[in-house]
Amino acid sequence: MALRQAAAWLDLSARARLVVRGRDRARYLHNVTSNDVKNLTLGSSCYAFLLTPQGRIQADLELFCFADHFLIDTEPDLREKVPPLILKYKVGDQVELEDVTSQTAAVGVEGPKADQIRPAVSVPGFTVLDASLTGQPGFRVSCSADRFSELVRLVEAAGAAAATAEDARTVRIENGKPRYGEDIRETSLPQETQQMHAVSFDKGCYVGQEIVERIRSLGHVNRLLVRLEVETAVPLAAGTKLNADGQQAGEITSSVFSPQSGRLAALGYVRPAYAATGTALEAGGLRTLVV
Repeated sequence: MALRQAAAWLDLSARARLVVRGRDRARYLHNVTSNDVKNLTLGSSCYAFLLTPQGRIQADLELFCFADHFLIDTEPDLREKVPPLILKYKVGDQVELEDVTSQTAAVGVEGPKADQIRPAVSVPGFTVLDASLTGQPGFRVSCSADRFSELVRLVEAAGAAAATAEDARTVRIENGKPRYGEDIRETSLPQETQQMHAVSFDKGCYVGQEIVERIRSLGHVNRLLVRLEVETAVPLAAGTKLNADGQQAGEITSSVFSPQSGRLAALGYVRPAYAATGTALEAGGLRTLVV
């Protein structure tokens, strides 16, 4: 598979792309997301959550900083949900949000040789962004929708092979990279997901901060998202219970057969006592390891 061994391209055009403009855009996004947006510099980016006041994750975002705007990239299913969440606290702030999903297209280039493709797309009209969908080394390229075919021709001519959505899902789960709506849920707390690169503990107040800080001070959540390996080749349904020591230890959120290991790769939530690498569990009568 090119995603694992070389370079592959993924059609990411269906992902939601939102442009945020206005004088107060950095301060405002800083106050409504979990990460440090205010201190992003031109060309830099961060991963962040939108939280409820109770600290639950409503959405996850990649935020990219440009000279006169921010670009927000998020899941296709969050396209309608995210704008009102972001603008919910707007009062007198000079902030404007525009959905540019339909007018634009995007390709992800990922794999150990992805950087060899970068020079081919570092040309006028194409915007190169450092982000990975699968957890592999790589980047993505956005452009106007009418130049999508040209972009694909360029990346393929440079040596990137086409990868399917199922290829991407397989590698994502093998790499332990969670997806919102599948592994990260509306009920999830940031610390439960173990994606703490989405949270800044050095910034000022933001929506949900009180709960996130309280969890940090107490040092405890009731479950943690971990990577699993199951001794089977047949995917298990989301919600399959994980057991240990004769009692329920958690549940699987996603799974896929891994050609890498010849077993099932999975993600799931487990109680902290069972989250250490090497812990033996059981799922549907099958031997399962935290990896």
